[in-house]
Amino acid sequence: MTAEVTTDRQQPARSSEPVPFLDISGATADVAEEVRAGWDEVLRTGQYVGGKAVAAFEKEWAEYCGTDFAVGVANGTDALHLAIRALGIGPGDEVIVPANTFVATAEAVILAGAVPRFADVDDGTLLLTPETIKAAVTPATKAVAVVHLYGQLPDMTAITQMCEELGLILIEDAAQAQGATWNGRRAGSFGHVGCFSFYPGKNLGAFGDAGAVVTSDAKLTELMLSIRDHGRMQSEGGHYSHGVLGMNSRLDGVQAVVLSAKLRHLDEWNQQRRELMAIYRELIDPERAKLVEQLEDGEGVHHLAVVQVDQRDRVRELLQERGIGTGIHYPVPCHVMGPYAQYADGPLPVAEAAAARQLSLPMFPHLSQDDARRVAEGLNAVLAELDR
Repeated sequence: MTAEVTTDRQQPARSSEPVPFLDISGATADVAEEVRAGWDEVLRTGQYVGGKAVAAFEKEWAEYCGTDFAVGVANGTDALHLAIRALGIGPGDEVIVPANTFVATAEAVILAGAVPRFADVDDGTLLLTPETIKAAVTPATKAVAVVHLYGQLPDMTAITQMCEELGLILIEDAAQAQGATWNGRRAGSFGHVGCFSFYPGKNLGAFGDAGAVVTSDAKLTELMLSIRDHGRMQSEGGHYSHGVLGMNSRLDGVQAVVLSAKLRHLDEWNQQRRELMAIYRELIDPERAKLVEQLEDGEGVHHLAVVQVDQRDRVRELLQERGIGTGIHYPVPCHVMGPYAQYADGPLPVAEAAAARQLSLPMFPHLSQDDARRVAEGLNAVLAELDR
């Protein structure tokens, strides 16, 4: 789906001022008053770990994602690690992971005692497909960690069906996809679990580290609630009853207040991201720069605006000279990183080629549309200059 470009957020062009890659101050300002009021209540009650604010956010987040339950945790990596353990995945098991993801996806698999099985991705979307998943399946494969990279879901209809046919557990790494949908269903609602990061720069970001797992499995939820709290089994004896090997990964009340306040703005902010992405798609020269493709049945939330270009590092330098900030996500595929190369069993050409060419353009909801045009025009100018 493509968003229409509107004019209500346009601001005068500021050609002399830098365009940052990311600026979260606007989102902070949107919620500051509500957050202060919520923090006053946390101060009054002293419920800093868990408590009413956490319970309220977990309920709101589950409802938003279209699941029955949400379990707040300390960060997105813990969300994956905890969920993988709760699903009974461990030593002797393989979990298929895309090679082009933030390292936390593979890291969580290893922390749970399992083995990451790296898969290649589609050249247009840079997402897993049923074909790339099947190519990585072995008799030891127990699960697939589907990463909704850059804020877009892959073909979840086909992937869900394939996992059912092969008897594979489906895990959604939705750290970059808060609010994204496939055929109207939100990220996190397709798999056995959906795992989210609320790092400050995410579409829904805390004022520090935070994360959550969503699911509609009541028994799995009970187990995850136990694991996140040192393995305590409240139903079997309370505070000093430790029925499973746990960890300390609890969402605190201070961050829950922030997340609840921001959640009320999330759909609006995501729409603003879509409008900015529409400008990039309209203006960026497709002959010189390849934007990540969008799938028709999905509606992405554009956590990142990623383009592939030749001479990526030089392009970055020239954009910086024009006052345009950029990022790189991700310059090294997981399967060739030092700690993870031992789990690779061959080249993954699409992920490797993309890693050398990917460039992330400015993308945040309070970026003005005029500045987005400046970014697109600046990129075109830089690429034309390098072609001469």
